[in-house]
Order: sequence, then structure tokens, then C-alpha cells
Amino acid sequence: MSTILIIAIVVVAVILVVAIAAFMRRRAAERERVRQQLATEANAHRQEADAHASKARDLGSDVEHHERAASEHEAVAQRHAEQAEQHAAEAKEKAERISREGRAAARHDEEAAEREERIR
Repeated sequence: MSTILIIAIVVVAVILVVAIAAFMRRRAAERERVRQQLATEANAHRQEADAHASKARDLGSDVEHHERAASEHEAVAQRHAEQAEQHAAEAKEKAERISREGRAAARHDEEAAEREERIR
């Protein structure tokens, strides 16, 4: 083999090694860039997850508060309904008494009128 051919092969081999090394560096740099981007996105998602978890906890305590208030209002409403029924029953009874008292007053008025007529 000629010297020029050996030098050409060595030069080509060196160029090939340099090209492969450059390619490997670029590939490693791209992988690092992708890894950094994924890490940044993962961190953003973690922050969003934490924010939503916090909001869920806050809403949980609001739910408990409103459930307690609703229960108390239901109890008050039940008590009021029972009292309304009692008042309605008492009003009905007193309305019936008014009618009886009116009839009794009319009867006694007639009796008084008869007695007064006899006195004359």
C-alpha cells in the first residue's frame, strides 16, 4: 500500500471518529434538553396537583359546614312544621269553640229575653 492511501485511511478514520463523537455529544445534549423539559413539566404538574389538593381540602371543610347547617335547618324546619300543626289544630279547636260559644250566647240571649218578657 502506498503511504498516501494509508494517510487517507487514517484521515478518514479520524474524521469518522470526530464525526461520531460530535454526533454523540449532540445526541447527549438533546437528551439532556428533553430531560430538563420533562423535569420542568413534571414540576409544573406537581404544583398544579398540590393546588388542586389544597382546594379539595378547602372544599371538603365547606361541604361539612354546609351539611351541618342543612341538618340544623332541617331540624328547625321540622320543629316549625310540628308547631304549625299544633297551632292549626288549636286554631281549629278555638274556631269550633267560637261557634259553640256563639250558639250558647244566642241561646242565653233568647232565654234572657224570655225572662225579661215574663217580668213585664
